[in-house]
Amino acid sequence: MNAEYASPEAVSEGIPTDPDALTPAWLTATLRAHGHAVDVDRVAVAPVGSGQMAGSYRLLLRYRDSTTLPDSMIAKLAIGSEEHRRFGAGAFRNEVRFYRDLAATLRAPVPGCYAAVVSASGSEFVLLLDDLAPAVQGDQIAGCTVEQARAVAVAAAGLHGPRWCDDTLFQVPGLSLPTDEDRDLMDSVLAPMADAFVARFDDQLTDLERAAVAWLVASAGDWLVAPLRHFALLHGDLRVDNVMFAPDGTVTLLDWQTITPGQPLRDIAFLLSTSLTIEDRRRHERSIVADYHRELTRHGVTDYRVEQCWADYVSSLIHAPLIVVFGCGAAAPTPRGDRMFHTMLTRSAAAIDDLLPGALR
Repeated sequence: MNAEYASPEAVSEGIPTDPDALTPAWLTATLRAHGHAVDVDRVAVAPVGSGQMAGSYRLLLRYRDSTTLPDSMIAKLAIGSEEHRRFGAGAFRNEVRFYRDLAATLRAPVPGCYAAVVSASGSEFVLLLDDLAPAVQGDQIAGCTVEQARAVAVAAAGLHGPRWCDDTLFQVPGLSLPTDEDRDLMDSVLAPMADAFVARFDDQLTDLERAAVAWLVASAGDWLVAPLRHFALLHGDLRVDNVMFAPDGTVTLLDWQTITPGQPLRDIAFLLSTSLTIEDRRRHERSIVADYHRELTRHGVTDYRVEQCWADYVSSLIHAPLIVVFGCGAAAPTPRGDRMFHTMLTRSAAAIDDLLPGALR
């Protein structure tokens, strides 16, 4: 196929699942299909990041002609076995949909996107994104500083505020609030996944952590379908592993595979309860939630008091063990991943015990 005449549909039929297939010819065809008049001559590929569902690679590009495109990009793509990729198909579609259809309607700091392709099955995709170096990825196990968490929470207000209670979100394919059928599906898989999680970490779990998993299984169904006063587009996995931190303190939010409409404070509860140390969270979470609320008002949100924002934060703490149990079950096991999921459960169980007295006792 002559790359000069490639269409997005044609490019989407041969999407790489191996970084070695990110060849100059494929990159040229893909970038041209997205409106960039470019001819890639050479590319060097090196892995970056620590994603659980997909791989990310830095591309050092040389072009045959002058271009306004950068000479370094990040390629994100589905890798691994076909079974693993099929399992992640919905998440891969979500991320492509975010960059194609939603990012421009928000005020959240996200990477620029030069191309986004996904196969009909959803099990293959590639994104070509801004290389944010010298910004560095957060470390979920180490956690983050209070000011870093504050910066991410304020940035999340730029995700939530512009589409606050916006019914047109539901016109986007794949976006809807949970239904009773979703609850039935979750109930059918949550208990077995929770049992598998407990078995996997059996010799490491404290009584409080076991109680948090049991509370999740008992409470998640009612919580999932509870009526909402407010909703927005959620990141769904807002934690510091999914944030790039620049030397000047600015942040960029990554990994949009879990977007969904829902209670926006789920993102903030997940961020603070899993990414701060227990002591830092106890001392600073109220002030961070207040700063997040203040930023919401700057994005046009009205008739939403800070007291209600705090109450929504507390009621959203269940989001953390839910994502930990499901994420651990979905991701390929790795030593770092296991340590990360256990660390997140430890921190979030303490938050639940602190803010919902008696729930875990």
